[in-house]
Amino acid sequence: MKPFQKLRPYALLLVGLVSVGTLLAQNPGLQRTLVGRADVSVPGREAVVARVEVAPGGKAGRHTHPGDEISYVLEGEATLLVDGQPPRIVKAGESFVVPAGVVHDAHNDGAVPTKLVGVYVVEKGQPLASPAP
Repeated sequence: MKPFQKLRPYALLLVGLVSVGTLLAQNPGLQRTLVGRADVSVPGREAVVARVEVAPGGKAGRHTHPGDEISYVLEGEATLLVDGQPPRIVKAGESFVVPAGVVHDAHNDGAVPTKLVGVYVVEKGQPLASPAP
């Protein structure tokens, strides 16, 4: 095994963390904490599990993912804005799915943080999220 092959998984993780950090810097009302990452049965894809929090009055910002987002609302509520769909209020105990590449946003108009568990089945080596116009 070549010396740098052992470092490759760490390099990919670093790229993902930098990408998430870049998105967070643009959206201080959103905090995404990576909980886990693992290969899935689809070649070239991985599952990323994150705890997501949208601060009171915060917005995720319009963005996309290089794969599907499956989220479950733990606490609070938010307005989910998915391009091509009417706005939808998602509350604690509810879930939603956003298909790969679809522009979406979430707004927390409440007085308490909105907390979610997000599962992303995404292309390996791609940023977890990318800002959208």
